[in-house]
Amino acid sequence: MKTEPPIQPEKGLTRAFTFLLVEDHPLVRTGMVHLLQRLGEPVEVFEAGDCSEALALCRQHPDLDLVLLDLGLPGMDGFEGLARFRREFPSLPVVILSASDGPLEVRRAFEQGAQGYLFKTMSPGLMEQALRLVLEGGRYVPPTLLEPAPASPLQQLTPRQRDVLHLLEKGLSNKEIGRQLGLSDNTVRAHAAAIFRTLGVRNRTEAAHKLREYGLLSEDRD
Repeated sequence: MKTEPPIQPEKGLTRAFTFLLVEDHPLVRTGMVHLLQRLGEPVEVFEAGDCSEALALCRQHPDLDLVLLDLGLPGMDGFEGLARFRREFPSLPVVILSASDGPLEVRRAFEQGAQGYLFKTMSPGLMEQALRLVLEGGRYVPPTLLEPAPASPLQQLTPRQRDVLHLLEKGLSNKEIGRQLGLSDNTVRAHAAAIFRTLGVRNRTEAAHKLREYGLLSEDRD
């Protein structure tokens, strides 16, 4: 995907903006509020420390222009929050703010509907340009997304192992998986062991964490 160059605003051209900043670190919030206030005149910034508070503010303020969403939030994480924002407020642009610049997370954010992805290590000037691009209806794609994606570990699993993995994700026991798939307990255990080896993990908890890193958890996971 080609990165769109940030657009430069016309000199003296300003307008009012209303932003929602979702970030749990007060120091980061303070810096981002100062940056957001440079984007228009006047600017109003609502602040939330978690996704539940942010969603409530969105319902109270339907005139928001943009949401800036941290990924590492307490409770509901940024990806869960992004999915909720897209469902409840599909026309509201959401830009991710993250300390992680991993291409997998960046791709996952765009696949879930983000309009931009900012790294906390970016310069304030570049952040400002990226946000202006989104406010003008564009999308800011960081260069990280141009890097080739690593192969998915699921590609190394057999179809039956994927069936077992899907039911493991849902929290079913080996016996329950065997009943659903018509397999013996020993066969289910053998499939589970092969799945763990392929993913490089030791148990179900580590497998779920690994899949979360790759953005591969099933959408219907309870």
